[in-house]
Amino acid sequence: MDPEEAIFEVEDAMNKCVEYLIHEFAGVRTGKASPALIENLDVHVQAYGAVSKLKSLAVINSPEPRMLVVQPFDPATTRDIERAIRECKLGLNPAAADRSIRVPIPELSEERRRDMVKMIKQLAEEAKVRLRAARKDGMDSAKKMKADNVIAEDAQKDFEKEVQELTNKYTKKIEDHAVAKEADLMKV
Repeated sequence: MDPEEAIFEVEDAMNKCVEYLIHEFAGVRTGKASPALIENLDVHVQAYGAVSKLKSLAVINSPEPRMLVVQPFDPATTRDIERAIRECKLGLNPAAADRSIRVPIPELSEERRRDMVKMIKQLAEEAKVRLRAARKDGMDSAKKMKADNVIAEDAQKDFEKEVQELTNKYTKKIEDHAVAKEADLMKV
């Protein structure tokens, strides 16, 4: 493996950490109705005997700022979808209508907002842990390339410096996303 390829792999792994964090943040409620809140819920469908993501079982719309409407492709899955939404940790109370499920999004209390901020900080810290693991992999590949005489000692130091700069850059991105999400969440 050459140094450029190794740097590319480290940067790719770090970028995936940030993308995953953004995906996780989409599922954190901010008081506004967003299909992203529930689209990745796992739904155990009795009729199929399998677990599927909600977005593969239904269309999710947000016709109003505080309302989600879930329209199952198969009406037989309505009860299973309703149960999955009710049992998720978001504190939602769905109501089945004719061929759809209405999910009102309640106002967030101050206490619930603080709990959500804690969850955001925890998710950001988990992303930083994954980032540090990618950094360690990069540093290990530098040592391996040095041991295999692919690069010289000076090139190893430059490589490690570049990996550290990437780590700093992506850590800042994670912190920026966390601060933005926290501000969005605390906005009444």
